[in-house]
Amino acid sequence: MYFGTENSTVITTQIGATAHIPCTIHNIGDGVVSWIRRKDYHLLTVGLTTYSSDERFSATHLKHSEDWTLQIKFVQLRDAGIYECQVSTHPPTSIFLALNVVEARAEISGPPIRYLTPGSTLRLMCRVLQNTEASEFIFWYHDNRMINYDIDRGINVSTEADFQSSELTISRTRREHSGNYTCVASNAQPASVLVHIFKGDNPAAMYHGHVGSSNKSYQNQLLLQIMFICTVGYSTYVSHVQYFV
Repeated sequence: MYFGTENSTVITTQIGATAHIPCTIHNIGDGVVSWIRRKDYHLLTVGLTTYSSDERFSATHLKHSEDWTLQIKFVQLRDAGIYECQVSTHPPTSIFLALNVVEARAEISGPPIRYLTPGSTLRLMCRVLQNTEASEFIFWYHDNRMINYDIDRGINVSTEADFQSSELTISRTRREHSGNYTCVASNAQPASVLVHIFKGDNPAAMYHGHVGSSNKSYQNQLLLQIMFICTVGYSTYVSHVQYFV
């Protein structure tokens, strides 16, 4: 008997997916295959029988096949770790395989806050990262409204056939296009950006135009408050300190 699966093989899967940890065994004869979770030495399966109370675990094997695969449904972060595929030889023979669990997430390229003037173009590119299974859809939301099909509002969404990326474009933005834009993939954490569309000279917004930093916005507001305090005098300062605190 010998193993066809290499020892220390690493399997990567995402949260919520189904993990398949392979164990190929040649010339098994009368040997019986068991799966053991090493972190607590919990016996998961023997042959095709599941010994764990967690019904997410099962062994899969087709008749005359040499593959004995451990299947874990609805994978969670706590499932990550080392699993032992053991054959009942004398003494028992084993290989050890690692399960790595990742969290798929959407990512929108660029800064988290955008400042635009009416009539300019808004273009947002979203990609799904760290997913081991293909997404079933990618939806865009403007605040709480799904906008994938809002062509009449000047919104165009182009999504790749494999749902790995999607682009939202508004060629001529209007004030009502301001708000929060969220990219939601079926099996990944969503991503959002905040879009401000304004007309005229807004010092704070102009200051952010290139960096999109909320921290610098706070600093501008604080500077304006200090200037106000210096102008109105000490008596007004005392009353306004209580307000700002």
